[in-house]
Amino acid sequence: MKKTSLGVLTSVLATTAMAQAVNFDGDAVGSVPSGWTCGVTGRGSPRWAVAADPTAPSKSNVLMQSGSGTFPWCVKSGTSLADGFVEVKFKPISGGEDQAGGLVWRWKDGDNYYVARANALENNVSLYYTEHGSRKTIKYVDAPVARGSWHTLRVEFAGTRIAVLLDGKRYIELDDSHIGGAGAVGVWTKADSVTAFDDFAYGAARP
Repeated sequence: MKKTSLGVLTSVLATTAMAQAVNFDGDAVGSVPSGWTCGVTGRGSPRWAVAADPTAPSKSNVLMQSGSGTFPWCVKSGTSLADGFVEVKFKPISGGEDQAGGLVWRWKDGDNYYVARANALENNVSLYYTEHGSRKTIKYVDAPVARGSWHTLRVEFAGTRIAVLLDGKRYIELDDSHIGGAGAVGVWTKADSVTAFDDFAYGAARP
């Protein structure tokens, strides 16, 4: 895949088609949101469901993961982006092993995708690729991630170029070619993280 410079990444994102947004307020509390598919990479029993949260950025519902599993994920069905962006607001609530909120993109299936994660236990942002069910680290960067507070995680991607932003600050920007082509977008957690998500947004770059 051809390497994409920062200038090209900026240009591509400047011509991104109109963003699609999901706030979960039209879904029934206790159900998996309509048009989403949820599961886990590895083992475990994740529990993805819409929940009421008075602190939600767009009141009153959120998508909550309250079970546990190796790497729980929930993707927006019918999405297919090769280049573009994905963004979500998330609140890490609890977890003894991890307190993570993440995004997936170029998601082919539950075993092959990119993931960016912010972790309230470790106070860092990280970028991985998952291939054949095995998660591989690309980069970690220290970053403040307060538990019990809402944060905004965003990923911009074009060609091999990937940028990861937390609360408006760009923490990671590099080239990686492990997962190419179009794929779905969604959210992700790890282990026993109890995490709320709201205001999920995404957009594909115009051809």
